[in-house]
Amino acid sequence: MSFTVVLAYSGGLDTSIIVPWLRENYDAEVICMAADVGQGEELAGLEERARQQGAKALIVEDLREQFVRDAIFPTLRAGAIYARKYLLGTAMARPIIARRQAELGLKLGADALAHGCTGKGNDQVRFELSFAAFAPDLKVIAPWREWDIHSREDAIAYAEQRGLQLTVSKEKIFSRDRNLWHVSHEGGPIEDPMWEPTPDVFMLTSSPEDAPDRPQYVDIAFESGYPVSVDGEPLDPVALVERLNEIGGLHGVGRIDLIEDRLVGMKSRGIYETPGGTLLYTAHSELEQLVLDRRTLGLKDEVAQRYADLTYEGRWWSTERLALDALVDVTQRKVTGVVRLKLYKGNATVAGRKSPFALYDEQLASFASGDEYDHADAKGFITLFALPTRAEAKQSGGFASSALSGSEFAGPSANGASHAPSDASANEDAAAPLIPASRA
Repeated sequence: MSFTVVLAYSGGLDTSIIVPWLRENYDAEVICMAADVGQGEELAGLEERARQQGAKALIVEDLREQFVRDAIFPTLRAGAIYARKYLLGTAMARPIIARRQAELGLKLGADALAHGCTGKGNDQVRFELSFAAFAPDLKVIAPWREWDIHSREDAIAYAEQRGLQLTVSKEKIFSRDRNLWHVSHEGGPIEDPMWEPTPDVFMLTSSPEDAPDRPQYVDIAFESGYPVSVDGEPLDPVALVERLNEIGGLHGVGRIDLIEDRLVGMKSRGIYETPGGTLLYTAHSELEQLVLDRRTLGLKDEVAQRYADLTYEGRWWSTERLALDALVDVTQRKVTGVVRLKLYKGNATVAGRKSPFALYDEQLASFASGDEYDHADAKGFITLFALPTRAEAKQSGGFASSALSGSEFAGPSANGASHAPSDASANEDAAAPLIPASRA
């Protein structure tokens, strides 16, 4: 009875050598599953390549719409951004791919699931947490944690020894992950944090220097936090993201150079291109600013960070995410309207916004006199708002004199000397009673 493995297959270097490796080391019958999440021409010729490498079959699953509806849009509505910059393109896609792989493994009666993630990366966690959620009893094979291949150069040599077809070379060593949302670039010279990316790195975006010399305006409409149209044209989710990728990419929008903290503990460097996603996040955030009150916006920011961590760490299939989605849904009920962006030389700035649920009232906000707001009312508000501050100041004999003395402010002076107190004076201050002179 044969040992069957369903391999998450991209046709890249790692998964290309995993096919023969599984056959050699597990005597396995390998069925490759390629997920179409918007990588375009990278899927061309994939079946021929997989069979040439020894796979029994290649199954291509079109997951593009599922990827947008079930991962991209929920994460966008949550406002999730990891490490201040990363719009989670790879992190969002992995649970969608891994779930389908697990379902396929169960359907085909496979004995194991395999992936090409390295032992240093985040994707191994994302895949295997999804496997645990949907096929907890299937064996998981992660060759990078087992074999004696230690680098991409080793992997290329392994492939060449077996006459495998490859799409990489020792001269073009970047590791890329592309989908509908973004392209990530890692490896090779990118690993030097002082190396400035050269033009050949980028795939989706023009260099800002080479972008059009005239700005372009784009209107993005939302309904309950979901993007629904571009420049007044209703578009389905996949077409909408593709359209915004084209527009943003033309103007050099969405390039990110990030030193990020991987889940396994190390820092790494990645170059990301997310043109359409950058436009959507900018517009969505601005619309929220128009229609949500201050406290709800604050709660939303807290949720966004938690949602980003959850997504980055592969904990997508969890009760925690369902609970956060329920909270986000409530905040998004009135996030409906249109935001106009101005694109120019790598930048996307807000040029206008409108919503039937806007909390902005021009008459209230205006400095001109109006009937709805009496400036004199502010006096009583400030008196009450300042009550705790006055009470503390009276109790201590003046908050500024006791709590913000000059010695509290340490830092370099104009000549480079520190304003921090010496050890002796610091000890004296520590020993002195905190009683104002007026009360001593």
